[in-house]
Amino acid sequence: MGFKTRLGLLILVDSIIVLFSIYVGYWLLSSSATIVPTAIIVSSIALFVCHHIFAHRYKLYQRVWQYASIQELTAIFKAVTLSIVTVAVILLIGFQGFFIRTLLITWMLHILLIGASRFSWRLYRDTKLNKGKDKQRTLIIGAGDGGSMVARQLLNSETSELHPVAFVDDDVTKHNLEIMGLPVIGSVRDTAKVVEENNIDHILIAIPSLTKTDLNDIFSICSKTKVRTQIMPSVEDIMSGKVSVQQIRDVQVEDLLGREPVELDTEKIGNKLTGKTVVVTGAGGSIGSEVCRQVCNFTPEKIVLLGHGENSIYSIELELRNTYQDITIVTEIADVQDKERMNDVMHKHRPDVVYHAAAHKHVPLMERNPHEAVKNNVIGTKNVAEASHEAGVDTFVMISTDKAVNPTSVMGATKRIAEMVVQHMDIVSDTKFVAVRFGNVLGSRGSVIPLFKKQIEAGGPVTVTDPEMTRYFMTIPEASRLVIQAGAIAKGGEVFVLDMGEPVKIVDLAKNLIRLSGFSEDEIEITYTGMRPGEKLFEELLGENEVHKEQIYPQIYRGKTPQVNINVIYDLIDEFERNSTETLREKTLDIAHFRVESLSRLSVVK
Repeated sequence: MGFKTRLGLLILVDSIIVLFSIYVGYWLLSSSATIVPTAIIVSSIALFVCHHIFAHRYKLYQRVWQYASIQELTAIFKAVTLSIVTVAVILLIGFQGFFIRTLLITWMLHILLIGASRFSWRLYRDTKLNKGKDKQRTLIIGAGDGGSMVARQLLNSETSELHPVAFVDDDVTKHNLEIMGLPVIGSVRDTAKVVEENNIDHILIAIPSLTKTDLNDIFSICSKTKVRTQIMPSVEDIMSGKVSVQQIRDVQVEDLLGREPVELDTEKIGNKLTGKTVVVTGAGGSIGSEVCRQVCNFTPEKIVLLGHGENSIYSIELELRNTYQDITIVTEIADVQDKERMNDVMHKHRPDVVYHAAAHKHVPLMERNPHEAVKNNVIGTKNVAEASHEAGVDTFVMISTDKAVNPTSVMGATKRIAEMVVQHMDIVSDTKFVAVRFGNVLGSRGSVIPLFKKQIEAGGPVTVTDPEMTRYFMTIPEASRLVIQAGAIAKGGEVFVLDMGEPVKIVDLAKNLIRLSGFSEDEIEITYTGMRPGEKLFEELLGENEVHKEQIYPQIYRGKTPQVNINVIYDLIDEFERNSTETLREKTLDIAHFRVESLSRLSVVK
């Protein structure tokens, strides 16, 4: 229906309602009268004109009535009431009085009929939406603002396959009440019972301010029902405009980490990065690419993406160029093992800050290839660190790992030795050198999550090394934020550690992923394969002799790591090509554990 046709139809309907209301109101009070008095005729003309004026004023002809709500009802009330009041004033002036009861009945009929004519469009639409459509009966967890918004969106959606039927909420004052016509029929702990008794096909968690710990608890309850569970976006995402309320999504394993994300000191970071030149090594990797995104949020003058893999560097370059047009983005395809190339890059760009993310990190592969681990993790770090010193870099931040604590693997040992190199460089250089140590990163390349997902997609089994194996976990954005924050608060020589909450059992992570994928543990088997060479049953973020108990920043600790004789490390670098695989493995572990003579004495004093 075109706008002009629609406008004409509404004006015609309103005109009929106006005249019908006033004459019926007069007739109900004066049914015996055979002649309509002049005052009623004047009233009807005045009401006719006034109604259309106020209807235009409150846009009764421009509103989409199939979505009518309280706002539209309020507009009708104002337009009708002001029309009646205006007519009463006209009668008072022209006829020294007015028919108060007639106008009162006219007002009531007017509102009733205008409202009915408009809201019938909404009623027709709602009936049409739910007629003949096989929608999933949906239980909404949370009867607050978030739940109300989601319920309204679902009820008004023509495309959604979800039909809300009830709420559950822990606020007992809402129990046995109705919201949007939907009953609140219990608490969250009653979810399983409500699902069974009401033939629920779908569960939607609609508490946008929910903490991750509470979400984990609620999801554990929902997972017992074997009904698909989804979640609405967070308050931050809704308010920032990233997503809308109706963009519900599946619960992700990241949502179930029992810890809250790190908040940034944006002022300090801004002072460190805004208008500066930044180099990120390993910029194409999972952590490196996210560090680039986080850095660009603070508008550096130039960011240099340095990496060995051209495809991954091209990918992050393309993404950043499309998002940040005002930042100079430079790519350098280079290997951190090439000392001369590192010197060339650093002297060419003269960066203010360097984030060193390039490293080999796969534990079993490095056990079989210790030479490559030493070349990339130790020699590569040394090359980048020394080049940063020569170029006068202000701050150098190395990304380390919890596997560097009491290492049992070549990968962990080489990262610990890399930390030693960085600490030594802080002693001999004016550049502030720091390391950032954190646990496993969810979703990064080579992490356990993608492996579990592939195994679940294949129908299982999901392989876990040991039922007691635990790890600390964090998301890629969190890990990257820690790196950025560490660079901002660095004084030099520190090893920063994130308070990562409680460690998570790998088998519990596997069970959560199985449930998140819509399966039960009966359908997807979990098998135990035994620990692989170099693995530990549990990880530590700081050794016993490294712990500073106080936080230097919310959720960030500073480790006190012992200093070492750098000559021992340089001897390893000089000899490593002549060492056999087994000898090299043993020597890196000896150095990482301070089992080499004179290791605790510094060769150079700042």
